[in-house]
This record gives sequence, structure tokens and C-alpha cells, in this order.
Amino acid sequence: MHTTSGRWQYGLFLSVVTAVLWGLLPIALKGLLQYTDVFTITWYRFVIASVFLGGFLVAKSRIPDWNLVKNKTIAILVGVVLIGLLGNYILYMIGLDMTTPGAAQVMIQSAPMLLLLGGLWMFKEQFTFAQWLGLAIFCAGLILFFNQRFDEILTGTGTYTIGIFIIFIAGVLWAAYALAQKQLLKTFASEQIMIMVYLAGAIVFAPISAPLVIVEFDGLAWALLIFCGANTLVAYGAFAEALDHWEASRVSATLAITPLLTLTFMQITEWFAPSFMQPEPLNALSILGAFLVVGGSAITALWKKQ
Repeated sequence: MHTTSGRWQYGLFLSVVTAVLWGLLPIALKGLLQYTDVFTITWYRFVIASVFLGGFLVAKSRIPDWNLVKNKTIAILVGVVLIGLLGNYILYMIGLDMTTPGAAQVMIQSAPMLLLLGGLWMFKEQFTFAQWLGLAIFCAGLILFFNQRFDEILTGTGTYTIGIFIIFIAGVLWAAYALAQKQLLKTFASEQIMIMVYLAGAIVFAPISAPLVIVEFDGLAWALLIFCGANTLVAYGAFAEALDHWEASRVSATLAITPLLTLTFMQITEWFAPSFMQPEPLNALSILGAFLVVGGSAITALWKKQ
């Protein structure tokens, strides 16, 4: 079993960085979808990340030892990582295209929750009573915060409902990827695992993308594309590194604040660019839920074991 370094403060910092970047990502992706399709966006994200991370690894002589993948167990773990994350990327994009950034982040919360439960089961991690209480508070807060959206999710039909279901499947795949990656950290460094994913994504999505569409991009589209590519590199790098220093359950609990961050960033976007994207509506229950989400997440993530 992979064991953490014990540097929980550094793991917390990396988890918060990941949450902020993932909170911004669906807004940028939704904006970019006005210019091109989901496959082209996904391909460019992998290509950009591959170029920069690959160049860094070559310069540092840290290219993964591909001979290690000949081991059956490692090969299976690599397969789960690749299928899980590539599937997560494209399904999330398809679901986001059918819904809204806020709704997408509601459903993708299934991913860190499944990772949390997987960490308890697979890595034999334990919660104190306070942490279980914090998790319950967080879940209640999440429900309250998104109270105006659940009627659409539970009773809606058509494109929106299909999109929500697709995003849930993306969350399942993400949790599988994260659990497999944590085991791979015994064999490969986090950046070596990510370069495998990026290169695989660049190859898999190349035949169904339209790279030349960028010649028609304006300045905003270029800015969004560059941000999404950089986000892919930095966010997943920070997440992978966080798992090396902190327990999976606590990384997961910290990432659970991502929907709250997305809705906050959407409100800020509305203030500065009212025509860019419609923000999620807020009411009294949503505001109460926000406090419960933050408080519950903090208790669950930061409460130290006795």
C-alpha cells in the first residue's frame, strides 16, 4: 500500500489550489464551447499539457520507465488510470455542454465523495466522530445550497437530464482513476503518471478533433484555450502530488468545496461581464447551505485524529 509523506500542510495547500482551479475550469470550458466542440477542446488540453510536462520531464531525465508497465498489476493500474481520466474528461465536457457550470459541479461532486469512501475502504483510513459529523454537515449544506436545482435534476427530461447523468458517470470514472493512481504512486512519480495520461489523451482524441478551428479564434477564445490547457497541467499535477502527502479522504473533503467556488466565480463573472454567462440563482437556503458546506468541509478535512 502507498503511504503518505505526512506533510499534511503541503497536501492541504495543493488540494486548495486544485479546488480553485477546478472551480474556474467549467466556466472557462463553457465559454470555449461557444467556439468549438468538446473533442477539440479536450484534445488541445491534453496536447498543451503534454508539451509542457513532457519537456520538463525530458529536461530533468525523469521520463517514466515503460518497462515497469510489463508487470501485470502495474499494467492494470495504468489501464484504470487512463480509462478513468480520459473517460472523465470527455464525459464531463459532453455533460457540461448539455447543462450549466453550476449543475455540472453539483453532479461531479459524486467524484470526490466516491473517492472519500474508496479511501476509507481501500486504504483503511479512519474518520473520527467529528469528521463524520462534518461530512454530514457538508452533505446537508450541499443540498441546501443547490436547492433550486434539484427539481430539474430529479424531474427533468431531455437534454438537461441526460447531461446530468453523463456527468455522474464521469464522476464514477474519476474516482476509479484517483484510487488507481494512488497505488501507482508506489511505482511512478505523480508527474510521470500524468504524462502517461496526457500523451494517451492527445493520441486518442486526435482523430475526432478539429485542430484548425483555432485559426478562427478571437482573443477571448485564445485566452480561454490557454487557460484550460494550463489548468489541465497545474490542477491535476497539484492533485496527484496532494495524494502523495495527504490521505485520500481529506483531499477529497477539501475538493468538495469546488461547486461553491464555481458559483462564487460565476457571480464575479456576472459582475464584470454580464453577457458572458448566466450565474446560478441564490436564495436564503442557498446562502445557509454555503456556510454549512464550508464548515462541514473544514471539519472533515482538517480535524486531526486523536
